Amino acid sequence: MQAQREDRNAVKFGFTPQAENWNGRFAMIGFAAAVLIELVTGQGVLHFWGFI
Repeated sequence: MQAQREDRNAVKFGFTPQAENWNGRFAMIGFAAAVLIELVTGQGVLHFWGFI
């Protein structure tokens, strides 16, 4: 009998080990997008969105 392997990249909801992986990935995408916006527009993200 083989043990079932768990897919670490599967999308699961709730407090699971996979949630930390997805949170990290989305945080990296958001940070890269913020840096790209600042480089392209010459202003911060909050100024770009009109919050400041």
